[in-house]
Amino acid sequence: MNKSYLVMTLAAMGFAGLGTSAIAASEGQAVSDRVIAEQRAKLAAATEGKGYGPQSPRDISAADGTNRRSFSTAPQVTQMVLCDIHFHENAEHKGGEFTTYAGNGDGHGYGTGFKYDGNLSDAEVAPVGRAIGESKHGSLEPGDTIEIHFVHSTAQATLGPSLGTCLSDAIGNPQLRVEAVVAVLVNDGGADFTQIAHIEKIGNLNQVPNLPGNLGTPVVYDGSTTGPSYNEKGSPLQVTWSVRPKVMKLNIASVEAWIVNNPFGEDHAHGVRNLVRNPSLLSKIK
Repeated sequence: MNKSYLVMTLAAMGFAGLGTSAIAASEGQAVSDRVIAEQRAKLAAATEGKGYGPQSPRDISAADGTNRRSFSTAPQVTQMVLCDIHFHENAEHKGGEFTTYAGNGDGHGYGTGFKYDGNLSDAEVAPVGRAIGESKHGSLEPGDTIEIHFVHSTAQATLGPSLGTCLSDAIGNPQLRVEAVVAVLVNDGGADFTQIAHIEKIGNLNQVPNLPGNLGTPVVYDGSTTGPSYNEKGSPLQVTWSVRPKVMKLNIASVEAWIVNNPFGEDHAHGVRNLVRNPSLLSKIK
């Protein structure tokens, strides 16, 4: 499998792929529980007996899983190359301080996922008066939860507007690691996302040295790529996940500034994959 094929695969079905389900909600309405159940059933049928590895996202507070496909844990990020940064509206994972279900959404990954469980002040949720990260699915507002994925690779990766930068013709099976940070957007105070996502070349490797270290002990587990394109099929890629359980507050204006100027071509929040619950599609968290 050459790099060009993998690039097309990632672009079509990658960490933040678009939904492919033929079922959609009427505008302004969420799909029914039956639709989500049907998507889960299709995922189970499409993966049964096929040898897929453990999938993501998951409830990080539930350690059980029966998937027996195993792979080596990726190195620490200091030994890898940052190759992509993107974020999803609402958390894809569940657990820690983000267990409030956002609802079933449109069946394509928007309007679903998990929200910050805490409370915010009136100043923190005051409207900004402009559209930030606007797309056909809406825009970001104070009080919104996002899950940020800092993707790393053992390949000789570069920075650019494609997840294909995580791959290389010279290495057909690079190890991948995602450092996940869940944040709630505020209009008063909050951390500066441009500083957290600041990229430096350290030891000839692109790094994000300001990843937060005060959000609890990350839950590390074996999983896959995510995104709603995998609601009804398995992801074939293996990823070491490191998910922080606490939520940080991010100033929404700094997220706007990053959207305007980042090397990845990111200009809006991506949709989320349905939480994976099937034990045969989950690894055991050690």
